Amino acid sequence: MTTWSSCVFRRLGVKIFRKSTLLFALFWFGFWIFMSALMFVHRTIFSDYCTDEKSKRILARVCDGYKEGILTGDLCEDLCVSKQVVYQRCLYYEKGKKVIQADWHGIPIILKSKLENFSSYDNFGMLDYQEMQDVSTMDIVFYAALEIKNLLGLELENTTVPKLWSKHLQGRVEPYSKAELVTMWSLLQQEEYTFFKLLQDLSNHVVKILGSCGHFYAVEYLIAGHAWNQNLFSLEELFGSSVTGHNNRALKGAIHKIALSFLDMVKHFENDFSYHLHLCDIKPENFAIRKDLTVVAIDVDMAFFEPKMRDILQQNCTNDEDCNFFDCFSKCDMQTNKCGAKRINSNLQVICDKMFRHWFSPRLIGPRASLPLQVKLQKAVQRCAVPTEYPDNKKDHRILFKQLYELLQASQRQLQE
Repeated sequence: MTTWSSCVFRRLGVKIFRKSTLLFALFWFGFWIFMSALMFVHRTIFSDYCTDEKSKRILARVCDGYKEGILTGDLCEDLCVSKQVVYQRCLYYEKGKKVIQADWHGIPIILKSKLENFSSYDNFGMLDYQEMQDVSTMDIVFYAALEIKNLLGLELENTTVPKLWSKHLQGRVEPYSKAELVTMWSLLQQEEYTFFKLLQDLSNHVVKILGSCGHFYAVEYLIAGHAWNQNLFSLEELFGSSVTGHNNRALKGAIHKIALSFLDMVKHFENDFSYHLHLCDIKPENFAIRKDLTVVAIDVDMAFFEPKMRDILQQNCTNDEDCNFFDCFSKCDMQTNKCGAKRINSNLQVICDKMFRHWFSPRLIGPRASLPLQVKLQKAVQRCAVPTEYPDNKKDHRILFKQLYELLQASQRQLQE
């Protein structure tokens, strides 16, 4: 009897032990899954958390590279030696992109880079096959033109590329240092830098590049838009207390001037370059205003010239919604299940929808909203923002643009009476 009882208890103990071991193993497996998920969230989210400490470390590494002769730039002396570039604050990190505010000789500037580290950019392949003294200006022009075609979809003439680095290329006699070549190459790999640099002398509606050090480049500091701001742009920050209050004529006059500048930008981007320039991410945060209220594009990660736009839109589809690339829409050909290469909406339509409808709503216009001119303006903005069908020819587009421009000018004059 005792032997039988001890046998039963022994078997029961083995079963309990096995079950405990299984539960323990499951617990540790679950704990491992939880910790792995937690580490993934930390790496993907918190690693891009914008802090002053991390931003200062990033710039310190840039200066270490400059002092070691790895990288160079016309801003490096002021950033790393004379300390004329003074760190102010971290603005944001987004998908590897780093944006930092600093002061340069007491003037606010913005420092930007697509990637955090200089070593993250591709090497300048030519250095693997040629000695540095053998790299000519034409070699750089050729490689730069290829990279620009790859990034922006543009075929450039040889005379266009040197404008990217006029100080480096024009009248250059001595051979290029390795630091110069790899620095230029790291900047050229950044679509936004290349875009801004190409348009520096061609457009008043893109931000100005002031200099660079390594893979970081400096642009002018401007008043950026914010969706949460009542007027989308902080006009109080620009003009002080002289433009406050919902019914202030100066405030409304400023908004009209900004709206007209948006229309000038639309016309400029559609007509003044070799190719139509499409803006596929139109929101207040991607634009800024200068003191004269000129609208400036400050974030062009989603801006594409026509050749690149056509390549992006031509995707597989089962319905029209599959052909919506952010703010740039195409139509699905149900026979081929391919999106059309032609964009069916426009920069104007999206600006009307995301900017003008906010400004020219009865709520913001106030008591003047019932005046005949204001009613016409509201209806024109609504037709532009939510068309019953997208204009299929340039003539319809021009008529709508002209009507909006004239109504805004008339409304602006009415404010001054």
